[in-house]
Amino acid sequence: MHRSRLRALARANIRAQRGGFAAMFVAVFCAALLTCALGVLFESGIRGGVTPHRYAGADVVVGAPQALEVKEDIDQPFAERALLPAAAVDELAALPGVRTAVGDVSVPLTTDDGTLLDGHGWGSAVLAPYSLTAGRAPASATEAVVTGGAAPGDRITLRHGGIGDTYTVVGVAAAPTSEPTERPAAVFLSDARAQELWPHADRVATVGLLAEQGFDASSLAARARGALADGDVRTYTGDARGDVEYLDAGAARSELIMLCGSFAGLAILIAMFVVASTLSLSIQQRRREFALLRAMGATPGQIHRLVGSEVLLVAGLAAVLGVWPGFAVAGMLRAQFTEAGVLPSDFALAYGPLPAVVGVLLAVGTARIAAAIAARRPARLDPTEALRESAVEPATIGRGRLVTGLVFAAGGLATSLLPAVLPGQAALAGAGSSAVLLVISAALLGPALVSTAIARFGGPMRRSSSPALVLAAANTGARARRLAAAITPLALAIAIGSVQLFTQSTISAAADDQSRSGITADLVVSGAAGLAPELVDAIAAEPAVRAANPITRSQALFTSADSEAPTTEPHAVQGIDPATTSSTLDLDVREGDLGQLRDGTVALSLDAAFDMAAGVGEVVPLRLGDGTLITPTVVATYGRGLGFGDVTLPAAQVREHTTAGTADVVLVTAEPGRVDELRQALQMTPRIAVADRAEFAAAGQDQRRTQSWVSIVALAVLLGYLAVAVVNTLVLATAERGREFALLRLVGASKRQVHRMMRTESVIVVSVAAVVGTLIAIPPLAGIAAAVSGTPIPSVSPVVYGGIIAVTVLLGLCAIALPTRTALRQDPVEAIGTRE
Repeated sequence: MHRSRLRALARANIRAQRGGFAAMFVAVFCAALLTCALGVLFESGIRGGVTPHRYAGADVVVGAPQALEVKEDIDQPFAERALLPAAAVDELAALPGVRTAVGDVSVPLTTDDGTLLDGHGWGSAVLAPYSLTAGRAPASATEAVVTGGAAPGDRITLRHGGIGDTYTVVGVAAAPTSEPTERPAAVFLSDARAQELWPHADRVATVGLLAEQGFDASSLAARARGALADGDVRTYTGDARGDVEYLDAGAARSELIMLCGSFAGLAILIAMFVVASTLSLSIQQRRREFALLRAMGATPGQIHRLVGSEVLLVAGLAAVLGVWPGFAVAGMLRAQFTEAGVLPSDFALAYGPLPAVVGVLLAVGTARIAAAIAARRPARLDPTEALRESAVEPATIGRGRLVTGLVFAAGGLATSLLPAVLPGQAALAGAGSSAVLLVISAALLGPALVSTAIARFGGPMRRSSSPALVLAAANTGARARRLAAAITPLALAIAIGSVQLFTQSTISAAADDQSRSGITADLVVSGAAGLAPELVDAIAAEPAVRAANPITRSQALFTSADSEAPTTEPHAVQGIDPATTSSTLDLDVREGDLGQLRDGTVALSLDAAFDMAAGVGEVVPLRLGDGTLITPTVVATYGRGLGFGDVTLPAAQVREHTTAGTADVVLVTAEPGRVDELRQALQMTPRIAVADRAEFAAAGQDQRRTQSWVSIVALAVLLGYLAVAVVNTLVLATAERGREFALLRLVGASKRQVHRMMRTESVIVVSVAAVVGTLIAIPPLAGIAAAVSGTPIPSVSPVVYGGIIAVTVLLGLCAIALPTRTALRQDPVEAIGTRE
């Protein structure tokens, strides 16, 4: 068949088979939309960022590396600011082309009403530059310049680490651009006072360079990179200055890449699965057409080329149209991620053509591959056999499909059971991914599973006196492939929704339980911007205090020793006072002694010890929050890592390597019978919060729920796509039965009986889907529960689970009922000749 005739036939088929090709169009459109949206977010993780503000007037900003370079992978950002030696300011000032070099430090301050401010020395104001609109610069330790909210002569109280000092406002300053609304406002102290509050006396956060006239930023940056004798530095120019000004911008980019990487894999797999499933069902419904073509002499190659031409025409248009809404969906996801705290509110996405190109190529490529696979059977069948199969579906599935389905089922069950034999994050991730393997297995084995279920449980329906029930039983038994195609997307939605949601609730419940069980102190003291060491000492000196344990939280990076494929993973860190831990904190020590914790030693959770392949007495290399490499010896392992962090170090050591240099909380145990007295005494200190164990654990649970919002947002998008796929597939499967409905009516069935038959079939479809989806979700959830709590019982909300089932069932029932009602409106005599 000539290519021009083939294309003409393909276009004629599209016009004649609008229903099937419309379903394909919708599936490819949504796949391209989803892929493009994720591509925009992923590209933004590479090119997105925050516009500089306080450093907008600096030609070059010099800082220490703020991430660990990982070869052939995403660089791991440091949780704390890596610092430069103070001597770097003078070294950079001596460079040719440098007009001014200004060292900058940042001190978190709070007002009496709890407002967070960003404190700096007045000398760094030139980097924006800020200019005085009223008053003068601060000259003494008790003077300040504000950027709004006060006037010269006003007295304000500023607290650092909970310790308050009174300042006189001597000036008001403004930057050339407006202050970022969601960022802490700047407040300027004298340089000496800012240095006094800065906890790292011999270091600075960054150095801003102002160039002499005639020197461009790029050449000055190149000189600065080679000028410092004290190791590796990074230079920032243009919009990249926002990365060093706001560390959360770089961290957000890495978080966005990792989030999109993990979510995109599942989303793209599901998109490919939905497109392939829809295309397979569409081609399956055209068995008679292909059988006639084969009987008329069409070769297998011509059948493949015909199907390929049809798919490329429809899928190409759908993909091109689908990528444009993907950019809007990316913006919506950005807003939700900002609300969840993953992205700064001023983080700008990077919009480019690459995500659209990838979305089109992936969607069209998936459709073309799926078409080639789906067309194999009608193309290779003998013409006589093809005509027979066009009337009656094959009763069994092929051996290759059966074996492949069983292999995926075995793999899914095996990975879900990993936490029962192995600790660590790898086993937890394996259990979570097992749902995908089980879904693929259910899709491959679907016809066999449906046939078995109907054969076993359809007996009472066949013996019923109701013609509708008898017909429903006969249809479901004879059309197992069609029924499986309808069940699979419903089961997929239930399984994926349950696994994603209840994984979060299971982990949150386990962390909450560990937190409640692990805190043995009577009270927990916290501050809006941390607690200064002097305030911690004051708390410990209270007469009613028996023990005070300052806890400082941060993060450490561990790089595996595998020379061929080393991996770097972040681990939550807490710094504790080992002398007071026994009466304030119970980490559930399994081996070793926390009392031996001091500089040069570390305690690890059981999961971290397994992941790092380190036991008591062994040395582990860790990079602290600011990138400093340490090699401590393990002195203990403990079981409550989920509630308190995987790595425990001495408090002073962790605090030294944090940006703020403060404690996050203080666990306080009172003298016997003096808890109420101590609480009243502590509450006399302004701007600190005092909670008991239950209140503190509840606050931690609220924070974990906020963090899990990211997964819920991503899941909502995925389930929305699955909802479209469910409706699309069921409408396609039901709409093509118009001739069947007409035949039933011509032999005496009433509309009411046909409706009842379809209602019965739809109940069978949604019931089997609910059972299959639930059975798929159970192994991974049990494995995850075993990994985090030691028991294979996940934390499942009956209301949430009922909601998932109810929404999916409602979608299934409506998607079957509406096209049935439409088909029955047609005159049966006219409908019986349709597509003949």
